[in-house]
Amino acid sequence: MTFGSVPWLECAVAVPLAGALCLSRVCDVRAASRWCLAFMGTGLACAVAAWAGFAFGGAADGSSPDAVLPRLFGRPVFTLDALSAPLVPLVALLHFLTALATARTKMTRFSFAWLLAGAALRVATFACRGPWDLGVLLLVGVAPAYFELRRRGRPVRVYAVHMALFAGLLVTGLLARAIDAPALAAVLLMGAVLVRSGTCPVHVWVTNLFENGSFGGALLFVAPITGMYAALRLVLPLHPPEWVLQTVGIVSLATAVYAAGMAVVQADARRFFAYLFLSHASLVLVGLELHTSISLTGALALWGSVMVSLSGFGLTIRALEARFGRLTLSEFRGLYAASPALAVCFLLTGLASVGFPGMSGFIAAELLVDGAVGTNLFVGLVVVGAAALNGVAVLRAYFALFTGTRYTPGVSVGITTRERVAVLTLTALIFAAGFFPQAYVLTRHRAAEEALAGEPATEGRAEH
Repeated sequence: MTFGSVPWLECAVAVPLAGALCLSRVCDVRAASRWCLAFMGTGLACAVAAWAGFAFGGAADGSSPDAVLPRLFGRPVFTLDALSAPLVPLVALLHFLTALATARTKMTRFSFAWLLAGAALRVATFACRGPWDLGVLLLVGVAPAYFELRRRGRPVRVYAVHMALFAGLLVTGLLARAIDAPALAAVLLMGAVLVRSGTCPVHVWVTNLFENGSFGGALLFVAPITGMYAALRLVLPLHPPEWVLQTVGIVSLATAVYAAGMAVVQADARRFFAYLFLSHASLVLVGLELHTSISLTGALALWGSVMVSLSGFGLTIRALEARFGRLTLSEFRGLYAASPALAVCFLLTGLASVGFPGMSGFIAAELLVDGAVGTNLFVGLVVVGAAALNGVAVLRAYFALFTGTRYTPGVSVGITTRERVAVLTLTALIFAAGFFPQAYVLTRHRAAEEALAGEPATEGRAEH
């Protein structure tokens, strides 16, 4: 068996799923943590191998054209193209680093089996292009968060109602697509995308999930911005009417500004992070409405940057919670002296998310703003205003948590080796994409052109 004959993409899905089944009956949380890292690490390696196979001349599934692969109704189940190739290993990496950075104090309340199941579902989602295949995976993907809320004894009504609305719009949209009603299908599917992305006024489920669920589980559910992927796969190929995209743009812009303003005034750290995510996710969706190559390239680049930076930002907040409990921003806590490494990670990842120069978000934000201004000056100004408010929110949170009267804990609360590896890995990606953005932006530009043309490439050898 050669490297190219292995179905790496299918293994990236199957290994975490097998791990979830194996760990479902393991009661020792430390043993579960070690086995989870082993399964997730193996799945991550398979995802990277699939990406490498695609990028360096393999087939669209990340293996050689002669590989014997699982097929559904005569076609491959999972495939890669210019859009999904870098996203699949990135999603796997986020799950691996979340498992790695889980503190011992949180292990008893965090399900590693559900983390592995969620990883398998999300990797499969980002490796899937067929409308009904993707629709099924999107529907199944909302289950882990629901069962986690039930397991923790927290209210599920808000989450269940919004996900039921999402499911209804998604299924009816796919049915409309099947009966060749593209305009109706585009409206219904875009409605499902807006609900899944948490745009106003259907954003309450995001803040509710962060308040009632585990921070790690909520972070992994929202950080990949799955709604953007659904929009690119299910809506744009239908060539939706102009008014549909304009509506999406208006709603997304309003959500970006509203959520950024709410992030500035939040007194609870979890709600602050939820609104910060909502603002960034809405800015990513703005690129769809502008519908130009440069704006969509900026949106896709910002998408990847937000996934990395906000994941690192969220993991830092999660590490702080493991030491100091639920965090409030209504007073100056002076935590810098207690954990300076976490303070630095907090500031770096937070600034990266708002496009600070030298970091991954800078080039992405510049492309999005340039495309927005070239299309509509008002839209460009609103995008800049939302980004500025997000920057104010990040700095306010930093000052509230790490400045003020020095906090002196009775025990050591410094960053652990596992947390350091997780956050520094994401930080390295942030700076690498900031100083050497050409290769990644080129892949995002190619993906944007394919999305606008509605004809995604199925092979990577000629283009990579």
